[in-house]
Amino acid sequence: MPEPDLALLRDAAKAAGEIAAKHFCKDPEAWDKGAGQGPVTEADIEVDTMLREELTAARSDYGWLSEETADNATRLDRSRVFVVDPIDGTRAFMNGKTGFSHALAVVEDGAPIAAVVYLPMLDLMFTAARGQGAMLNGMALGTSSRTALDGAQLLGNKKMFAEEHWGGPLPVTQHFRSSLAYRMVLVAEGAFDGMITLRPSWEWDIAAGDLIAREAGATVTDQRGTQLRFNNPHPQVNGVLAAPANVHQGLMARLVPAT
Repeated sequence: MPEPDLALLRDAAKAAGEIAAKHFCKDPEAWDKGAGQGPVTEADIEVDTMLREELTAARSDYGWLSEETADNATRLDRSRVFVVDPIDGTRAFMNGKTGFSHALAVVEDGAPIAAVVYLPMLDLMFTAARGQGAMLNGMALGTSSRTALDGAQLLGNKKMFAEEHWGGPLPVTQHFRSSLAYRMVLVAEGAFDGMITLRPSWEWDIAAGDLIAREAGATVTDQRGTQLRFNNPHPQVNGVLAAPANVHQGLMARLVPAT
């Protein structure tokens, strides 16, 4: 059952938030990971270490996949795996912006069964357990009621809306948030009508948001329309689209197939 795992993730996310708050706007040490992977801070590492120690101690038979931990192929032999981004939106965190999150999921046989996305500076705790709906600070979530793509409010960076991807301009309003996990749960909340990224996406950025968005009623797929699967040997998926069913269908109908 996912409930004990969800409680574990909630407690761990709260502890992660305490660490992040300690470093927030305090000019934490930061460096570039190289190879186009972007920045990391001492806070990312401290949160990652705490989460790995606490979660794997509580569930010693679970595998571990995290942005800030060297990958270990033994996770592929485990039925259940923690998939974690210690700080999703590191650039926002470094710039003193509150839209970063801690994204934690338990994946069972490729599918998330428990998930938390926590924004500590805003005290927003998004949670979901498989088959039990999605919540924000204990209140039930649901996607927007929009039934067509025209006029939709969509999250994504500017490049994702380039006409080359859609065969022309999309009839939508564009918005941006730094954290992929935050974008996905904003769709779950109904604050926006959908989110798009056409870039290869790391599993730790999206596993928690995938479950929360789907439990809130969104359709979530890669850019080929395939449901996301996790704990892959190479832990990336081919982009993400999350939206209510009709908006998702409208996006897929316009999306130029990836070559």
